[in-house]
Amino acid sequence: MKTTKLLTKAITLSLLTSSLLHATNGDNLIAVGAKARGMGGVAIAVKHGAENALSNPAMMTSVEGTEVSFGGTFFMSNINTAINGPMLPAQEHKSDTSVNIIPEVSITHKINDNWYIGVGMFGTAGMGVDYRNELLNPATGQFGNLNMVTNLQLLQFAVPVAYKTGGLSIAFAPILQYGSLDISYRMPVPGTATINNIGGGLAQDFGLGWNLGASYDFDNGLIIGAVYKSTIEMNYEGQLSGATAPFVAMGAFAAPMSDTLEQPAEIGIGFSYSMAQHTFAFDYKKIQWSKATGYEDFGWEDQNVYAVGYQYTQDNWALRLGYNYASSAVVELQGAGTPAYGTTSALNFFNLLGFPATAEQHYTVGGSYALTKAFSVDLAYVYSPETSETFDIGAFAGAFGTSSITTTHQEDTFSFQLTYDF
Repeated sequence: MKTTKLLTKAITLSLLTSSLLHATNGDNLIAVGAKARGMGGVAIAVKHGAENALSNPAMMTSVEGTEVSFGGTFFMSNINTAINGPMLPAQEHKSDTSVNIIPEVSITHKINDNWYIGVGMFGTAGMGVDYRNELLNPATGQFGNLNMVTNLQLLQFAVPVAYKTGGLSIAFAPILQYGSLDISYRMPVPGTATINNIGGGLAQDFGLGWNLGASYDFDNGLIIGAVYKSTIEMNYEGQLSGATAPFVAMGAFAAPMSDTLEQPAEIGIGFSYSMAQHTFAFDYKKIQWSKATGYEDFGWEDQNVYAVGYQYTQDNWALRLGYNYASSAVVELQGAGTPAYGTTSALNFFNLLGFPATAEQHYTVGGSYALTKAFSVDLAYVYSPETSETFDIGAFAGAFGTSSITTTHQEDTFSFQLTYDF
């Protein structure tokens, strides 16, 4: 009963505090949970306890009784975007979405030597910008980044079940995903003083998916693991269709986009090797953005994610280091006709202004300290160095005297987590 009340309060707090977060591997966090984040995101074959519920539910069989983890991530981003033109004044603008909180709570219970069950709520992905307070005056060449505001938030609720026999563990986790999306901006009409307000308010949806995980512990320090995450289809009524409708009138798109934005499928493999106090781990994941409805239309590319991590343990404390790399899913599109909707320069504009998921490298450090045998604190810091991208937008925005768009993007995150075993 106490565990149930704790989980209910934690999930309620998660829903109340979940806010906008920005992209890491596309719009996905490199990992959920402070332990994995401190090791570069490696979690497919590393024993992180209850926080393994989404990364690879088969690994939660490392829990010896009942484990409760509760924490969150403070996400700080620095995004600056400029719409460029030969006759325009300098007008780089900074997004106001600077500090956000991402929640995570999970419980794993060992039923017997073979069966394990868990439950958890995780903020897993999102992205967005906020330029609503910038000056917009086309008469003087001030476009204020169109006062664009975008906000995608995703929360996943999972109930993983795992079975263990010998060194082999297999697990299945049904996923209920909550998502919200808001896109709004102000669009000047070429040759007039008119500025149209685009956007109809926040849209929400629920979607279903599943994760399948497996791992094998060779009992000599080596563990291998694999995970598959299904697509999750979400429909945000009026968002993408409403945001792209003005571009149809301009001739940039043949028709408004569908309101479906599907979280992509993922496949991953990993291994870890432990000897004495040292653990070394490597994960590889493929995120299939190019096959996901919505992201496919925006021209996002698949990501190959590589993560390496190291952990040193001593008595009641641990130190973690890691590195995570994936080339940007958002790339400059060339030519016309691909993807299916309209000109590529319009998609270049939307991607860099509203959805700048351009982070590539992540350097991580973390640690744990056990205050008692049952209670510990986990911390992690992730630094993503600045990326800078300039895309051509002249084919559709030349009427405004603009030729390209440039976005710089840098991230810092601090994660904390409290873990209780009983």
